[in-house]
Amino acid sequence: MGPVEHASSLKWRILTLLALSQLMSMSLWFSASSVVPQLTREWNLGPGGQAWLTLSVQAGFVVGGLISAALNLPDRFALPSMLAASALGGAIANGLIPLLDAGLGASLVLRFMTGFFLAGVYPPGMKLVATWCRTDRGLGIGILVGAIALGKGAPHLVNALFGDVSWRSVLLVTSLLAVAGALVARFLLKPGPFHAAGSPFEWRFVGRVLSDKPTRLANYGYLGHMWELYAMWAWVPILLIASFEAAGWSRQWGRVAGFGAIALGALGSVIAGVFADRVGRTIVASASLAVSGLCCLGAGFLFDAPGALAVLCLVWGFAVVADSAQFSAAVSELTDPRYVGTALTVQTSLGFLLTMPAIWLVPQVVERFGWEWVFVLLAPGPAFGILAMLRLRAHPEARRMASGNR
Repeated sequence: MGPVEHASSLKWRILTLLALSQLMSMSLWFSASSVVPQLTREWNLGPGGQAWLTLSVQAGFVVGGLISAALNLPDRFALPSMLAASALGGAIANGLIPLLDAGLGASLVLRFMTGFFLAGVYPPGMKLVATWCRTDRGLGIGILVGAIALGKGAPHLVNALFGDVSWRSVLLVTSLLAVAGALVARFLLKPGPFHAAGSPFEWRFVGRVLSDKPTRLANYGYLGHMWELYAMWAWVPILLIASFEAAGWSRQWGRVAGFGAIALGALGSVIAGVFADRVGRTIVASASLAVSGLCCLGAGFLFDAPGALAVLCLVWGFAVVADSAQFSAAVSELTDPRYVGTALTVQTSLGFLLTMPAIWLVPQVVERFGWEWVFVLLAPGPAFGILAMLRLRAHPEARRMASGNR
């Protein structure tokens, strides 16, 4: 094997291991959300309590991300060690919920800490991809986001395969997966040839990420995408279970459909990555946003037709996250190479902050009006994202993306 072939083989081996590590670590995210029906019965949860099982993770991620960005942590410290320590911290926080038999209040604190640590897993993971990929960065980050989608759907699959398993078992299994992800990160990952030397501390760079117009437009697109994504991921599996049960269908098949709606995002992310590197990030992102926006408008009205609803949700799941990697790839190409990790952390922190009102609104609307109209609330996000992408495409600096394909 020649040096070129060896370098290519090493690159894809590292990216595969990184994807595996992220899949296992990110299974923590929806571990509590996936057992909302069980916890609702055991803890007598209302809509607010149900929402906060996910919102607490989002809040922790935002706080952890902002601290990480302000201190430039992903650009100053060894990425494999940061990934490993963060995944291990998230696993411990998540695992303490069943081990301590924590009630709702303590569980929300521990879920906050889970999200706090996961801020050191996802953005640094994207930076690690950028150290290995240049002309195929959309595909590389797409593979990473696809693995994360599979990881976030994993708790729903555990529930589907083993019936109404104890919610404690689901949380423990996902915590053990995250420990395995930490071990892979620590001992098997390393930066690639495009890794910039350790950058000096520069807190003002956070402001530059927001003031640069092309980067700001890429972030606007990401914000529109995030208004929809996590509300969809958090509540569509619950919608499917409710629809299947109302029609007298098996709850377990509803869980399988919910897992599929999230997991198909993995395929969408990879396919979008391939096309975005060839035809342009703004085109692929806009098409994905258009499809997912249409699904927002139609999903609730299919509640009484579970078969059709499942098909629509699978299409939605494919499209809703397909654009995600392209916003991150765009920011990594438009920003100062020395502070890619900081720029990506700022982007994800702002995006996850925006997910919180969307996630909170869904159960409130369902309780008052039912499922029919609830997801229409998410449609303005894709519309805003498309507008931002079209404006970015017209900007001269857009040619720095995707080898000039914009």
